Amino acid sequence: MIKLNYKNADALVIGEENGLHLEAEFNEYKDKIVHIIADLNKRKDKNGQWLQWMNLGYNEETLWYVKEYAAMVKGRFENILVLGIGGSALGGLAVTEALLKPYWNLLSEEQRNGMPRIFFLDNIDPDTINGLLDILDLEKTLVNVITKSGSTAETMSQFMIVKDRLEKALGDNYRYNVVATTDKKTGILRQIAEQEGYKTFVVPDDVGGRFSVFSAVGLLPFALVGLDIDEMTNGIKDMDLALKNTDIHNNIAAQNALIHYLMDTKKGKNISVMMPYSSRLKYVSDWYAQLWAESLGKNKDKDGNDVHIGQTPVKALGATDQHSQIQLYNEGPNNKVINFIRVENFDTTLEIPNIFEYTGIGYLGGKTINQLINAEADATRVALADYNRPTVTITLEKVDGYNVAQLLYMLEVQTAIAGELYNIDTFNQPGVEQAKNYTYALMGRKGYEESAQILQSKMTAAV
Repeated sequence: MIKLNYKNADALVIGEENGLHLEAEFNEYKDKIVHIIADLNKRKDKNGQWLQWMNLGYNEETLWYVKEYAAMVKGRFENILVLGIGGSALGGLAVTEALLKPYWNLLSEEQRNGMPRIFFLDNIDPDTINGLLDILDLEKTLVNVITKSGSTAETMSQFMIVKDRLEKALGDNYRYNVVATTDKKTGILRQIAEQEGYKTFVVPDDVGGRFSVFSAVGLLPFALVGLDIDEMTNGIKDMDLALKNTDIHNNIAAQNALIHYLMDTKKGKNISVMMPYSSRLKYVSDWYAQLWAESLGKNKDKDGNDVHIGQTPVKALGATDQHSQIQLYNEGPNNKVINFIRVENFDTTLEIPNIFEYTGIGYLGGKTINQLINAEADATRVALADYNRPTVTITLEKVDGYNVAQLLYMLEVQTAIAGELYNIDTFNQPGVEQAKNYTYALMGRKGYEESAQILQSKMTAAV
């Protein structure tokens, strides 16, 4: 199991002004945590609660269909192209970057054991889209388009471009190069998929995009490039069992949720930094940023009060950002909680040669890069404590499917618990929808004519 070390968030280490008396706080909130955990697990099977993501580790049917399809298309494609944005892409990026061999797309087919390369188009920058499509042989590419509604402007505009090129290259047979992940019954992409005859997978009801990584949204791309999705689901199930424990002293998601909540509301730490000491976990920070920001950044609580709450997530990477951000974290505003992710055992070992022995860098000789990166993590954590800055450390035994799945699921549960502590709706996102509606209006979508006129007048006034 992954581990959480929170001692450097305690007042005994970083002082009264910036630290929490965690044992006292755990005892103070223990009954509330019991209620929150029990209530989340009670509500997860009810429609409309948006908690079905808590059941994804047990969805054997989806697992079977995904593995069947991956086996059926194995060897047919050189590339997988995932079209999606936000939760439809960030989880896939985080997990494939973590679990595939480094520089996967640059490896030979033999080095990839015959598995395809994988690309995520998660933005609508024209230069990036054109650049990727110029180098991909679309006839040898399987396109996985992911959007529950089928009306996501970014994803569907990408798909319209790719479909047009596929159809020109392959004629009617282009449909065999497309697999859609969308709503089970409704939506524009569901309608198109049925008309065109695409293979489809389902984005489950009551699973928001930022919580969808272990649905077919993530499992399908993972299986297509040969990742062990059984290992991932085993990790989820074991972590889910551990996080059903209602005793905060034995529940790391509850501990970290409460620490972040109290650091924000009692100590003014309104920024949450996610800083893995592993390049393979770099995109976990991106995924966490969406999860934490969209879930907790709300202007109303459940009682309708104006609250305007939510910590701002910041992405960092150790040891890289020791040379760009740590100066600020140590000596700038003391308004952050820093989450370190530490890996005990890397897949490989890299020794530093015993050269330059009689120089100022001779001490590095005979050590390993593995030792150095973890020494950097430990040293940074202690240095931050010297400056009275709160940190927590999440430790993975190694970067594999079991541990990475545990990490992501733990952070999902942590987010749900934090939302209950803030007394807000963790699963809506009205602030995102407003910008989407404005985009529809600007692009001339039918039904948004009045919004377009209002928006145009606001834009003119702003100029």
